[in-house]
Amino acid sequence: MRGNVRMALSGVRAAKWRSVLTMLGVIVGVVAVVTVVGIGEGVKHQVAGQLTHFGKDLITVRPGAVGKTGTVGTATNDMLFGLGVPGLTVADVDAVRQTPGVALTAPLGLASGMVQANGQKPQNALLVSTDADLPHILNQPVAQGGFWDSSEENANVAVIGPRAAVDLFGEPVPLGQTFTWRGQTFTVRGVFSSFKQVPFSPTASFDDAIFIPYQTAALLTQNNANVYVLLAKPDSPKHVAAVIASVTDHLRTAHGGQQDFTVLSPQQTEALGSGTVQLLTEWVTAVAIISLLMGGVGIMNIMLLSVTERMHEIGVRKALGATSRQILSQFMLEATVLSMVGGVIGVALSLVVEGILYMYTDIKPVFSWHAMLAAAIVSVAIGVLFGTAPALKAARKDPIEALRHE
Repeated sequence: MRGNVRMALSGVRAAKWRSVLTMLGVIVGVVAVVTVVGIGEGVKHQVAGQLTHFGKDLITVRPGAVGKTGTVGTATNDMLFGLGVPGLTVADVDAVRQTPGVALTAPLGLASGMVQANGQKPQNALLVSTDADLPHILNQPVAQGGFWDSSEENANVAVIGPRAAVDLFGEPVPLGQTFTWRGQTFTVRGVFSSFKQVPFSPTASFDDAIFIPYQTAALLTQNNANVYVLLAKPDSPKHVAAVIASVTDHLRTAHGGQQDFTVLSPQQTEALGSGTVQLLTEWVTAVAIISLLMGGVGIMNIMLLSVTERMHEIGVRKALGATSRQILSQFMLEATVLSMVGGVIGVALSLVVEGILYMYTDIKPVFSWHAMLAAAIVSVAIGVLFGTAPALKAARKDPIEALRHE
């Protein structure tokens, strides 16, 4: 066995570039699998972190119906949730606000249009329409200035994220400065602290957002400022279930008996987000595994070529007394070494990729040792599996015919 390992390593070293290119498929497959699993786990951790940050009494109202299954806190993996359906309306916001037991409400709507500040060229910006309860619901402090109050829901005021302040005005504290949106002038009232968590989005950042009153946005857009999510908190964390039932009844009445919306508890919101991420992770991982299998096909092709090129060597070894089993072991080990080295390199590169994503993006992958170990084991298994055919071809070769081969 030791001799076969040495021969396998010497065979890999003898054709370095060919070996590297052969291992490339395995390397890419391992990097893809480990990175995708790490990103998926990271996103699920971020979704779980939102439950802790925003509180265990945060109620979420979303447009569209999401089927629930099993016990409370689970939901089906509906990837199209919230897509292709109308958003919540002003009437929905009022219905939730007037529900007994609801202490705080904050709609989150997206408004479109170009923003112009300091006489600069108009530019696209993320405008979020909401109301005065948002900082309290999200537990998000305003670092400079202050947020508007309930008496200013129709005013042309804004609170912006820290990056939006620098992008629009070139300074971190542009209090009192103005910008223009849809022909109206808005005054900056405050600047948020940097957002550590954004509701239901592990990749978006409210640091780049401009927050304006929802009623102002509805007026300027002729009531087209649809809400993509409505946040609410009960007067007591003990009343979450009762308030969810009341909100559901009020909205069903407002929608003429139709339940084309979904009211979720914090646990259900987490389960829905984690379930969708899990589904996406499984799909992309399946594609990455196919890439890994294609790497195995590449190893098999190269090993078949290697057997043909080394036919004379096989004949000499058999003439000197090597058994078919020894020849089989030699080429099986060579294929296994190729895939195993490719797997180790792939795991190392996946650590580098996840580290880069963690440091330079909003995605925070989790280093999954289980995924790394599984990818390494699978890469070795692929070497054994796809190295079998070339090894059998070498082992079954007649020594006389092999010696005649040039």
